[in-house]
Formats: sequence, structure tokens, C-alpha cells
Amino acid sequence: MQTEIIRNAHERGHTGVKYTEKHLQDYYYIPKLRQKVEKIISNCVHCILINQKRGKKEGLLHPLQKEDTPLHTYHIDHLGSLESTNKNYKYVLAIIDAFTKFVWIYPTKSTTTVEVIEKLEIQKAAFGSPFQIISDRGTAFISGDFADYCAKEEIKHHAITTGLPRANGQIERINQTIISVLSKLCLENPNKWYKFTNELQQTINSTYQQSIDTTPFELLFGTKMNTGGLDKLKKMVEAEFQANFEAQREELRKYAKQQIFKIQEENRKTYNLRRREPKPYRVGDLVAIKRTQYGPNLKLKPKYFGPYSITRAKGGNTYYLIK
Repeated sequence: MQTEIIRNAHERGHTGVKYTEKHLQDYYYIPKLRQKVEKIISNCVHCILINQKRGKKEGLLHPLQKEDTPLHTYHIDHLGSLESTNKNYKYVLAIIDAFTKFVWIYPTKSTTTVEVIEKLEIQKAAFGSPFQIISDRGTAFISGDFADYCAKEEIKHHAITTGLPRANGQIERINQTIISVLSKLCLENPNKWYKFTNELQQTINSTYQQSIDTTPFELLFGTKMNTGGLDKLKKMVEAEFQANFEAQREELRKYAKQQIFKIQEENRKTYNLRRREPKPYRVGDLVAIKRTQYGPNLKLKPKYFGPYSITRAKGGNTYYLIK
């Protein structure tokens, strides 16, 4: 009976705990009313779906376990669709080694499982199969054929949760670089983008990265790559890496600024609870200054210094004084 009364009172306007409780107190006496109202509202489907959640968000970060050895874990993802080419390429399959950050870039005609497996077989011929693959939930990666392939090759497959791209953050970051640089390289012929993928792959793998403090090629093979005449492209990739780094740093700074402002605002509100508006003073007014430090033999001293004369207002309820 009590539950039904509380639910009916809440559902009149899907009001919050405080208002619902107050409304019920005007008409009923219900023991432990606040607890019962909170329970009813916390289970209201309409409020759960509509109301914005306050406070800390639920869910902790649980990084996927990765070994500190090359070629153990691959991050894979599709980019596109891009400008269609005369070879019918419309997508890019990007693969990155989680430890060395070494990248493979494959133009593809579709996002099917068949093409993904074809590219992984190319990888296998040179490097063998990885022990683990991390991907999103694209149709190519959640199909039965892909599951069968992973089982056959003894690959552990992690499909990240939808809406959590940070779980596959390594590939998401390199995707930004690939798209940005390819778009600049094929400005005159957008449908020729696939011709630049090999050079772009070579350049990314021979460019210094802050996260590993070396180049992916050197970390994987233990020697420097002969990049030939790719200096111009190398500068483009370095500029893109720098831009991404600065963008991430700017986001961190914005967040830090918001946090500082939030704490300042909370401190201001807490402090002001015990304060009142100050009295405004004018030039020439006589004032006294409260003693803020006490020590031995000072307890019987006057609590204020002065009098002082105000000579100028500084702003923020502060003044210049003269004795």
C-alpha cells in the first residue's frame, strides 16, 4: 500500500526525492519515508532513461593484458569508405603492433571477413600469427568465419565494447594520421590515394614516436630503416604526430582548467557559507585591522590594529591604508 502511494505521488510529475517526500508529508505519515522514496525513484525506469547522471561516472578502466614483446598483440580496424579508385579500393585495413607501434596499411575493396583474413595471411607469411587481436565490433570481426580463423590460428580475439573507442585507442590515433596525410598527398587525384599507402607505411614506421622513445622499425628490427627519398613525407608525418600530441595536451589542459575552476567554485561556496557581504568603505574612512596572529603575552592585547585611513580602493574589497 505504501509503495503504491509513493509511486503514484512520484509518477505525477516524476519529481525528485525532496519534492516527492514533501508532497507525501502533507497528506500521509509513512515511517522512514525518505528511504522509501529514494528506493522507488532509483528504480523508476522513466527517470533512469531521462535524467542526467550526476557525480562520478560508473565503470573503472581495466586495461587489456598485453605482453612486452613484439608481434604479440595486434590492433586492427577499417578506415573508410574513401574515394573509390580504378582498382575498386574503397577502404583501408590498418594493423598496428601494440608493443612496437609498427603499422601495416592495406587498401581493400570491402570490409568483409574474407579480405581481413587475406591480409592477416600476408602478415603470417612474414611474421607469423599474433597471440592476440583487439578490434571493434565491425561485421568483419564478429563473424563466425573470423572466430573460426582465430581458433585455427590460436589467436585470442578481444572485441571492444561498443561506445568505448579508447579501448582500441592505439589504432584510433594512427587512423587520424593515415587519413590526414593521405588526404594531403592525393589532393590533385583523390582516387589515387592507394598509391601512397606503401610510402606512408614506411614513413610512419621510420618516424620517431614519443611513446616508445624510438622508431617502430628500430624497436622491431633493432636497426634504422633506409628511407631513401621520403624526407618530404617524413616531415608531413612528424607534423601530424606533433599536431596530435599538442591536441591531446590541449585537451588535458582544458580538463585541468575545468577541474581547477570546479574546485575553486566549491571552495568559494563552502567559504561563503560562514561569511556575509562586506561593508563598502570610501576614501578617508577610518578603519581597524583585525589581529590574525597570537603568541605568548598577546592574549590581552587589543584584537585590532589602528585606526587607519583609507587612501584608495584596490578592488575585491581590499584597500590601501595609511596610519
